[in-house]
Amino acid sequence: MSSSLITKKAIANSLKELMKRTPLNKISVKDVVDNCGVNRQTFYYHFQDIFELVGWIYKTEAVESIAQYRSYDTWTEGFYKIFLYIEDNKDLCINTLNSLGREHLDNYLYSVTNDLIMGVVNEVSSNMNVKEEDKKFIANFYTLAFTGLVIQWMKNGMKEKPEFIIKELNELVEGNFIKALQRYENKL
Repeated sequence: MSSSLITKKAIANSLKELMKRTPLNKISVKDVVDNCGVNRQTFYYHFQDIFELVGWIYKTEAVESIAQYRSYDTWTEGFYKIFLYIEDNKDLCINTLNSLGREHLDNYLYSVTNDLIMGVVNEVSSNMNVKEEDKKFIANFYTLAFTGLVIQWMKNGMKEKPEFIIKELNELVEGNFIKALQRYENKL
């Protein structure tokens, strides 16, 4: 691992630790660097501001962990991994949800979910004649529905077990990717 990546991870861990007890909008760059023992110049070498750091955390920690679940048979496992990431990083995610950094959480959720759903849509439509923009529209629809579900789950205190939500979601969505794509097939 490069020294740059080690430094970024140390800065990220410092922010995550601070977010366990302090709202994101009350954390300064000085707080982060004092907590991890680097100077401000080092912070600014790697990140423009705290919000860029938050975005980097979401991109690097969670996005890659679901790449292998982009198929029709495994998408629920990928979605489950998103729930687990949020549970494992509850302080970070809830704090981000309730801050000016909310956009980073939204972007993270949209990005990983859309990547997952687009993989499913591409797989299911591989033998169909569906325009790319129609595939993207279908994926966007499901992405927005799923991310809304996750955000609401977080706002409600994350009380429901992710396994239950995934089971219900699978019941609701089972076969609907295919039906949606069939409606758009040959609509050239």
